[in-house]
Formats: sequence, C-alpha cells, structure tokens
Amino acid sequence: MQLKDSVVFVTGANRGLGLAFAQAALAAGARKVYAAARDPASVTLPGVVPIQLDVGNAEQVAAAVRDCGDVTLLINNAGISMGSSFLASPDAIAAARAEFEVNFFGPWALASAFAPVLKANGGGAIVNVLSALSWVSFPSVATYSASKSAAWSLTNGLRNELRAQGTQVVALHVGYMDTDMTRGLDAPKSSPADVARVALEGVEAGAFEVLADDISKQIKQSLSTATPAYAG
Repeated sequence: MQLKDSVVFVTGANRGLGLAFAQAALAAGARKVYAAARDPASVTLPGVVPIQLDVGNAEQVAAAVRDCGDVTLLINNAGISMGSSFLASPDAIAAARAEFEVNFFGPWALASAFAPVLKANGGGAIVNVLSALSWVSFPSVATYSASKSAAWSLTNGLRNELRAQGTQVVALHVGYMDTDMTRGLDAPKSSPADVARVALEGVEAGAFEVLADDISKQIKQSLSTATPAYAG
C-alpha cells in the first residue's frame, strides 16, 4: 500500500501519537485524512477532516463508516490507561473494563465496521496501535497490559480473516513515548512523530508488525529465550 493519494482515518487524532499519525499521513501525500476524536473541536490540525467518534459508541462508529466511505487506511490509535494493578487497586475490574472498551473492543468495532469499506476500495490496510506491554506486565499497568495483550491477539486474528480481501493488518508495538500517558515518567521516550513515521513506512513496506523502538525489539526478542521479559 502507498500513502500517496490514500484516504486515512485516525482515531484519537487530536493529540499525542494520533496527531502525529495525521501529520505524517499528510506529509506522505495522503489525499484526505479523517481525524477522529470524542470532541471534534479539539482537532486543530489544518488540512484534516474532524470526525466525532467515541470508539465505544456504536452509533458514532456507524456514522463514521457512513460518512467516510472512501477510507483506504484505518489507524486504530485511541487508547486509555487507568494505571491499575490487578490486586492492589479496589477498582481494578472497573478499570480493566474501561480499558478493554477502548483498547480492545474499540479497534474490533472499527475494524469490523470499516472492513467492507476497505474491501470496496481495493483492500487497504489497518494499523492497530499496541504496546511493548502487550508482552509484559507491571503492577502499575497490569490491567492496561491485559487489554493490549488481548488487542495483539485481536490483531493477529483480524489479519487472518481479512487476508482474503487483500487488507493488510499491521501491529504497531512501542515502548515509552513522549505523550500525556507517560507524563511524569523518568525514562527514555520515543518521539510520537518518529513512531508514526516508522509505522507508515512499515505499511508501505507490506509489514505485518512494526517494532518502533529498542524497548519493543528487545522484549520481542526475549520471548523465545529461557528468560523472557514477562517472567520478571
């Protein structure tokens, strides 16, 4: 797939990585970029089409598909982290449900709804923004990690089911990024602009997976060793 003259739909596009994806798509020559956010007024990037979308709202998902029938690349970027452990937090189950609603059921709903659109427009591609935390878990983000691990499995399943219609499905894994979600965290962080650029390069190269930084590469490499990263 080529980004030039493509029509891109980005969820959570008003800030952070979503905004970087919208900027990168425009820079790559996309013909149109739909920038979806819960509050479309928060989308201020010139040259994009703001779309109101809460990924957990079935009516808004249906409206987005109806109004954006020319999409060739769907980027499922919207995500939340409640910062919850499994056992220490009294609201852990509620936190997990909120995270799964956005991080797992949201991409599933968007992929399912846009699949016929992508097929009609030649196949296209889907990028699901995952995380290095798809493979490891820490107490401070345990429920978030669970949602991203489920989203990784979802991505692999969607790839299998959409292959026949020519839709490329890409898993994007990244460690720490300089966004609101990691504010206050003292650790090396990737630039959202760099992550978006690398991800779109992966789409154009036909990749099924993009490891956007050293952290995600190291963790992925460890999975087949005797001491994988998830073992602690």
